[in-house]
Amino acid sequence: MECTGAWIVLESLKREGVEVLFGYPGGAILDIYDELPKHPELRHVLVRHEQGAVHAADGYARASGKVGACLVTSGPGATNTVTGIATAYCDSIPLVVITGQVPTQLIGNDAFQEVDIVGITRSCTKHNILVKDVRKLSMTIRRAFYLARSGRPGPVLVDLPKDVMQAKTEFIWPDEIGMRSYNPTCKPNLNQLRRTAEALARARRPVLLAGGGVIMSNAATELTSLARKLRIPVTGTLMGLGAFPATEPLWLGMIGMHGSYAANLAINNADLLVCAGARFDDRVTGRLSAFAPKARIVHIDIDPTSIRKNVEVDVPVVGDCRLSLQGVMEICDTRFAGEDWADKHADWLDEVGEWKESKPPAYQKNGNIKPQHVVEALFEITGGDAVIATEVGQHQMWTAQFYAFTKPRTLLTSGGLGTMGFGFPAAIGAQFALPDKKVIVVAGDGSLQMNIQELATAVANRLPVKVVILNNRHLGMVRQWQELFYNGNYSSTNMEAQPDFVKLAEAYGAEGYRIEKQEDMLPVLKKALATPSPAFIDVMVEREENVYPIVPAGAALDEMLLV
Repeated sequence: MECTGAWIVLESLKREGVEVLFGYPGGAILDIYDELPKHPELRHVLVRHEQGAVHAADGYARASGKVGACLVTSGPGATNTVTGIATAYCDSIPLVVITGQVPTQLIGNDAFQEVDIVGITRSCTKHNILVKDVRKLSMTIRRAFYLARSGRPGPVLVDLPKDVMQAKTEFIWPDEIGMRSYNPTCKPNLNQLRRTAEALARARRPVLLAGGGVIMSNAATELTSLARKLRIPVTGTLMGLGAFPATEPLWLGMIGMHGSYAANLAINNADLLVCAGARFDDRVTGRLSAFAPKARIVHIDIDPTSIRKNVEVDVPVVGDCRLSLQGVMEICDTRFAGEDWADKHADWLDEVGEWKESKPPAYQKNGNIKPQHVVEALFEITGGDAVIATEVGQHQMWTAQFYAFTKPRTLLTSGGLGTMGFGFPAAIGAQFALPDKKVIVVAGDGSLQMNIQELATAVANRLPVKVVILNNRHLGMVRQWQELFYNGNYSSTNMEAQPDFVKLAEAYGAEGYRIEKQEDMLPVLKKALATPSPAFIDVMVEREENVYPIVPAGAALDEMLLV
């Protein structure tokens, strides 16, 4: 039996295990939307902006470990996805983005709502393709999901002309998928694993650094087991938070520009750094010439182009993080079975412990509501049993510093691109992925307004997503940089002219709360978080609070400003 391209797309999505599809209709994609009601197994979520659709699919993927999927129309619908696609690309998130396109005979004619979205997104997708033949459609969808989830994950865009959606062909579903030009290395080289184990056996001051790749490869258990067995302190990038329990004594805190005193000093005094699933970006390393100056470096990553891209390493391990860490542990258990790891690292653990005690993450209390205290209160109320999404800015860093993430996939944040407007729609996606989980957004008053329209999506779908706004009436991080590095020239960072977030929430049909006094914080937060409705909690925090520590741009990790 012959089927339309539109039917083939939806049937292919179902066979790939898609359950939720985030989207926004338009002329070029209407054939799929016309077919959609006949496929009740696919839950379509109507967002209020195409950028929100991609961020929601992204949040769904981060929270669930599955491939996120979204559907938009051509022209402005497609271009509105670019920021979300770039966000997912920078953080290696598996997405399939389906865009409508004008009929093939009109491509290149400047037709209504025509853009070359394949060309536009070439630099921020793992792969993209314009489908011109309906007979290749099912194989294209199959390959899109395979590429998105395998190797180093990432977003894949499939551009579908309207005539291809209307054309008919016999539906053939390929049982197996293979691409001669694409063969990611998942299984690590045994010799490199042995070299890693030998380096660990020789080291006296080792540090494990966990990146987002540990979480994406579901390697948190292996990382934690290795750290506990070998008694090695652990730090993490922003994307790696939750890969190791932050409540354990071996945890040093986050590394980098706003990393902890103990983590940054440990990196600069280590004799061995084993990095798993991180790409050594500038916010992690500080001045490259001064990064881990005393350490031999082992770098584990499934993407060979990430190794030695920024930092020279001694032992490169190309492969899946979970398989690599598992292999290192097995070698340590056999070749170094008699090692007394606790005794070997005792002095080093004492030293990093002193750093942790001497300068822990802290803030000065003065009677006003401090944003750090709000984040601590969220952890106290939830017991850490929540999914936390953030927007981007000061509140993002305070969340990383003061919320103790103990499990993977519980922090959803835009790390590589730093996308304001990410957190709220990502939380919506996460709530669809984990309907029984408490999902909380920590937002700034500036970032939230980037995609605030998605409150309508939350209300329409009765999602109990809570948005805690750390409202300092500023673009806080930019204001902080102006204060510290631009002689206090506060240019265009005052956000005093802003909506009443409580009334705005109520206008959308959600609940709104405001906290203006320190003594009201805990009771109002508890009440707001307990409501079954979506809610905005507007917390009026101290306006000029800064994020510390901070490593100035171009400085070394041990050149932190602490106050």
